[in-house]
Amino acid sequence: MGRAVVHWELMSKDPAKVSDFYAKIFDWTIRHVPELNYRVVETGGAGGINGGILKPEREGPWPGNMLFYIDVDDLAAYCKKIVAAGGQIHVEEQQVPGMGSFSLFRRIVEGAARPHARNHGRPCRARRRARPRRPGRPA
Repeated sequence: MGRAVVHWELMSKDPAKVSDFYAKIFDWTIRHVPELNYRVVETGGAGGINGGILKPEREGPWPGNMLFYIDVDDLAAYCKKIVAAGGQIHVEEQQVPGMGSFSLFRRIVEGAARPHARNHGRPCRARRRARPRRPGRPA
């Protein structure tokens, strides 16, 4: 059985503008939590998952602008699998109080590094699908 996506995050240089866009178009409820530099997104869709919108605290390069968090039973074991498959650990395992732990990784696709990993209650891992390369853009 596959591992479930349990959360997503969208990184933006202007999270307020991005939040307004998605709230307006999709009628999502977005709550700003300034002390965390984070916007909690409740999609409200049946069977859907919620997420967050944030501005990374550091300048680029970012691992990507969209992260998917995938629930796993043994984060350390999955990190080993990622490395064995040619991926790179971008952020080592970190604890999130009251939630569990996470790790972020990059997956190499067609010569380009692509993302990531996290936990919401149980150890987990996340990754982002590679976007198709646009014509005229370097790999």
